[in-house]
Amino acid sequence: MDVPLSWQLAKLVVSIGVVLGLSMIAERVSTRVAGLLSGYPLGTAIALFFIGLEISPAFATQSAVHTLAGFSATLALGGGYLLCARRDGLPGVLAGSAGGFVAWLGVSLLLTQVEFTRLTGTLTTLAAIALFIRLYRRVPDTAAGPRGGFSWAALGLRAALAAGIIFLITGLAHVMPAAWAGVMAAFPVTMYPFLVILHLTHGAAPVATVIKHYPAGLGSLLCYALCVSLTYERFGLLAGTLAGFVVATAWLLTWTRLQAWFAARQTRSPSTGT
Repeated sequence: MDVPLSWQLAKLVVSIGVVLGLSMIAERVSTRVAGLLSGYPLGTAIALFFIGLEISPAFATQSAVHTLAGFSATLALGGGYLLCARRDGLPGVLAGSAGGFVAWLGVSLLLTQVEFTRLTGTLTTLAAIALFIRLYRRVPDTAAGPRGGFSWAALGLRAALAAGIIFLITGLAHVMPAAWAGVMAAFPVTMYPFLVILHLTHGAAPVATVIKHYPAGLGSLLCYALCVSLTYERFGLLAGTLAGFVVATAWLLTWTRLQAWFAARQTRSPSTGT
């Protein structure tokens, strides 16, 4: 079907706004918080919503089931980027992107060969989250210091990357099966452009911090994809999207409070033993 121009403009505006917001959080709050929010259902929500709007809620529902497992490929992308992006500047971005995309494509090819259910897709990504959290435990936390605000070049790059990825995913969904559409919807639409800009402006160390904390934020994405897979056909795209964000936010708030409680308990432990 022909996609109305208003829908295309909406995708453009939302994609750009989300990426810029993440970049501002990294500079003004912390890269740790930005890493957690990179796992919030921002890019995935945009992709699944417009897939449902442009094709059908039923197709978006089937895609969302495969998205649950597709987050494992997203984790592989982060791992590949971290492994290869050891240098600062453009060489580091190019090497990290190459490593990340190879890892993402390899895992995606495996995932699309499996007929996932909601349960098996969720369990697959949960196992991947546990693996990557363990692998990243020795990665140091590095803050991103301010570098003088946004330049027109940075704004243009952010806009091009975010919009281009969204348009590519939703466009390919028209000609590909639901399994591939779902895996593509799990692609880090907001995180990848954010990583590129952060890497170019602040170097490889803050990027490693974002990637380190990304798996912990994926729980909200899992909650979102699971919720919309149950609500899109029954209640419609708008209500399903709203319900997905409510569930994802509840999970993220619960997770951050549990982390704070665990950190406080670890801090008290040495004094208790003395």
